[in-house]
Amino acid sequence: MSRTRRDEARLLSSHEHELVQQTHHPAVQGLSDSDLSDLIKRLREQRDRARDVSRQQRREVRGKAAPSGTRPATDNSGTKEKGAMLAAALKRTSKERERRRVSGARQELMSNARRALAMKQAAGDPATDRPSSRTADEGMQPVPNDGIAPSGALDAEGHRPVLERSRKVR
Repeated sequence: MSRTRRDEARLLSSHEHELVQQTHHPAVQGLSDSDLSDLIKRLREQRDRARDVSRQQRREVRGKAAPSGTRPATDNSGTKEKGAMLAAALKRTSKERERRRVSGARQELMSNARRALAMKQAAGDPATDRPSSRTADEGMQPVPNDGIAPSGALDAEGHRPVLERSRKVR
């Protein structure tokens, strides 16, 4: 479920609200890569802090931990929502960083392909070094194999032991 900007202003502190405002559409695309990385780092810290506070409050509600303030927490829903908003903002910024990475990789691939095409065209036509006809002159020459028996001798003598073994009782 998406949250309105009014919900963000209500749940988040002013510092957190400024961070989350930078993650919305027109603002996040105007950030430089280093600013985007810095924003992701700060959002992670705030999200982790909200998560830890929410866990502590949940433990206080169950009675497993001593209260961290003057009185024990009765509910952690606000802190949980704050953590969810910060996580959503972090997801938006991570998505933008991934979009930039993919776009940069695509641009690099295209520039490499253009450079390779220019190099290929500058090298000229490789067909100029080839002969004009595709004949193979004399062609392949037969090479006799002297290691085999003359024709027919293998069949006459080589199979005799096999035939004799198959007739005998084992």
